[in-house]
Amino acid sequence: MNVLQYALAGGAAFRSPGDLLGGLTLAEATRAAPGVPYTLAELLAHLQVTQRASLDLASGRADRWPDGLDVWPGAPASDAELGALLTDLQTGLAEAQALAADPSSRARDVLTDLAAHSAYHWGQVALIRRLHGTLPAPERA
Repeated sequence: MNVLQYALAGGAAFRSPGDLLGGLTLAEATRAAPGVPYTLAELLAHLQVTQRASLDLASGRADRWPDGLDVWPGAPASDAELGALLTDLQTGLAEAQALAADPSSRARDVLTDLAAHSAYHWGQVALIRRLHGTLPAPERA
């Protein structure tokens, strides 16, 4: 695995998204944390939509960022919607890692930006889960 793949997936410099999301329920995802301007569900929806648009750019499915993209879409409102969002996030992470294995120059630039953006928000996920008292213990290899 190269540095860009690690930066996208976590597990080296920070905890992996799968580790951070362990046991997440809709009730917790939609619960407000004092002083935090969004819920976990809203934050995860933001991560998902920006990840999808970035992957479209990195893979060549799109040639520019979508006009008018709502980067803070509504949060999932049901267990099924949350499950679909989490599945799409995991699928997107796998796609990003595959693209990062031998990226074009354009893909490398887009994926580097995605890695930095995502790392920032995965840190917020960890902090909000800590505030909720639900941050899972780190996985042990």
